[in-house]
Amino acid sequence: MNAAEPKLVEPVKTVIDGRVREVWVPALAPVPVSGSLGDIPFDNAREAPREAVLARKERDGSWRDVTAREFAAEVLAVAKGLIAEGLRPGDRLAIMARTTYEWTLLDFAGWAAGLVTVPIYPTSSAIQARWIIQDSGAVACAVEDTSQARLISAERANLPWLSHLWEFDTGALARLVKAGEHVPDEVVTARRAGCAPDSVATLIYTSGTTGQPKGCVLTHANFFAEVDNSVELLHPVFKSVSKDPASTLLFLPLSHVFGRMVAVGCMRARVKLGHAPSIRSEDLLEDLAGFRPTFLLAIPYVLEKVYNTARATAERMGRASSFDRAARIARGLGEIAVVEGKRPGLGLRLGRAVYDPLVYRRIRAALGGRVRYILSGGSPLGRRLAAFYTGVGIEVFEGYGLTETTAAATLTPPLRPRLGTVGWPLPGTAVRIADDGEVLLCGPHVFAGYWNGVAAGGQQWLATGDIGELDADGYLTITGRKKDLIITSGGKNVAPAPLEDWLRAHPLVGQCMVVGDNRPYVTALITLEPEGLHHWRQMRKKTTVPIGELVADEELRADLQRAVDEANRLVSRAESIRRFVLLAGDFTEERGHLTPSLKLKRGAIARDYEPEIEALYRRT
Repeated sequence: MNAAEPKLVEPVKTVIDGRVREVWVPALAPVPVSGSLGDIPFDNAREAPREAVLARKERDGSWRDVTAREFAAEVLAVAKGLIAEGLRPGDRLAIMARTTYEWTLLDFAGWAAGLVTVPIYPTSSAIQARWIIQDSGAVACAVEDTSQARLISAERANLPWLSHLWEFDTGALARLVKAGEHVPDEVVTARRAGCAPDSVATLIYTSGTTGQPKGCVLTHANFFAEVDNSVELLHPVFKSVSKDPASTLLFLPLSHVFGRMVAVGCMRARVKLGHAPSIRSEDLLEDLAGFRPTFLLAIPYVLEKVYNTARATAERMGRASSFDRAARIARGLGEIAVVEGKRPGLGLRLGRAVYDPLVYRRIRAALGGRVRYILSGGSPLGRRLAAFYTGVGIEVFEGYGLTETTAAATLTPPLRPRLGTVGWPLPGTAVRIADDGEVLLCGPHVFAGYWNGVAAGGQQWLATGDIGELDADGYLTITGRKKDLIITSGGKNVAPAPLEDWLRAHPLVGQCMVVGDNRPYVTALITLEPEGLHHWRQMRKKTTVPIGELVADEELRADLQRAVDEANRLVSRAESIRRFVLLAGDFTEERGHLTPSLKLKRGAIARDYEPEIEALYRRT
């Protein structure tokens, strides 16, 4: 992993009937035959003991570097504590916290002790957290704060095998270190030696269309294949070619495979990693300004928010038209650079000279001032934003993948980007388009199957459920989804069925369709059940109010809001319905909104109610 130049391997294409149906890119990194992720901190300490691999934010707001030697010592001490507490090789350790230094420390300590770590979203409901702990058989759980500790404690009666509950904020890691003082270092060394590449590293739970999360079994080999090939491919990102050492501030959840993969990749490549637990605008901007990363891991929602904030600021200053011109020029610069690979014309060059100090530099400054690259994933970024950020001076690498593929299965190749696509297969990966258009994936980063034998994934090709196409040069474009699983612009998977089923049980609700694909939050279209509405009218003495006026009635909306609030108890905040609209008409088979078996035709409904859906996402 010390190559001096970025590597780019041409894809091998299979063409059938004039269409590219399969693309394979040879691996760039060798396959490890021994070791595990738990070895990484110790390898770093041996090879570059004084190199800063992490940074911690101090109470005064400054950032303190943590060297490879210091981090390995911390990992060793915590791993000894886990062993002292009775955790055995293969035991599952759940972690429920925001993106913090402690999360990464415990993750690597768990691996060093031969454990399997199980992330839980910090915003999960009690029902969701209980299911993951139950299904995984976790014997220990670490949480960040008292509220999370209370949430898990309330479920302890349903978790008889959960022996330990630790809280970061009350000094749990320090107590683990103290408990492990008597454990010889050699015990941890033996635990590490007992882990092989094909050992299970983590169980990451992902929602299916029924809403019941399934644990994806990811091995150490899966992570090695993912991060080693990504690091080699994205040479400019992970192997800094400028005077600024490569670094990133991670603010996406470590409970998501995307953030976790980058954390492991940074440790593997010895890229300095910082953690930002809060994504509130003021907190994140402060952390970015203090840390000053050279690249960022982001989701489209964050990039859209940065853009919209800059636009709103310009509008408040009376410079909206100037910002819009600057944005058009940036998109033009991006299109010229990426699509045509040409030097911009005189007009665009003059525009860049004018707007770089006025607009573009401020965009870069909002991200810390040194960001040159962005890795975007979780959901499609879109051509407009990709071109804009490229024109501003920040190169965007977009990818596509699943939890089942240890994050990215395709990535934008350096020096060969193509706007609107998610790039080529990750080196070592093959992408195939099935006869029905479904994207199939194959490679060493594809998971070992689901935990407890649920829909075992040992098949050669993984069916993604996404619809896509390969262009003549082998670039993949995602065009749709076979199933109904929603992915918000924040990258959150939302199964609409549980929410819809709950709401349909309410006497006032006829049909319900949850919306949120590529949107910042979840909303719903709700139709009214005639009999239930008739009863409600009589009770409220509103029998003569036209239905067109009734859908805006405050009392009716309040009653439906209570139903929505009840449904939202099933899910986390990120999956909850934030806004809804009551429709005067119903979804019927005659109108083309229902199948003969009364299933929703989501595409037809979304098309016919596009104005109502757009209104749900307008600022009020």
